[in-house]
Amino acid sequence: MTDKRSLPTLDAPQTHSPVVYVVDSDISARQALARLISSVHLQVKLFDTGRGFLQSRRPDVPSCLVLDVRLNDLNGLDLQNQLADTGNHIPVIFIAAYGDVSTSVRAMKAGAVDFLTKPYRDQDVLDAINLALERDRARRSHEFEIGELRRRFRSLTRRERDVITMVASGVLNKNIGHCLGVC
Repeated sequence: MTDKRSLPTLDAPQTHSPVVYVVDSDISARQALARLISSVHLQVKLFDTGRGFLQSRRPDVPSCLVLDVRLNDLNGLDLQNQLADTGNHIPVIFIAAYGDVSTSVRAMKAGAVDFLTKPYRDQDVLDAINLALERDRARRSHEFEIGELRRRFRSLTRRERDVITMVASGVLNKNIGHCLGVC
């Protein structure tokens, strides 16, 4: 008979080789961001359209998206909403040549990490990227922990699940014993 508690644990989520995606219709802006991001030894993937980004295969590693508000095919805010609607929680950093308060408020309310206006300081972009990557690492770690807890819960017997459910609900030990016919 196999002890259910000896199930192998899953490996922690991969936290190496983060990728920074840049979506901007302006080739010179994309190239400048690529040089900046590469200068701090981060991988960078460039896209000139939002649809191109959405259709791309992306590795399962910490990542973030540096996104221009105005794209040739999609509005950056619409792309942010599409990602959220599909359950893709990649942290977004907006950049805008003509940013206004209303647009920046909408972006931030929808969960953007930052909203930078051109011309931006290189260090501001790098700081925002570092914050976004750290948030993505933390989210991935949290999702892994929740998955591990679910896996462990599924490995319990029905009676063990009943006990843990009552404990989590705040039922006193003596009442749990009485409900289960132990005392």
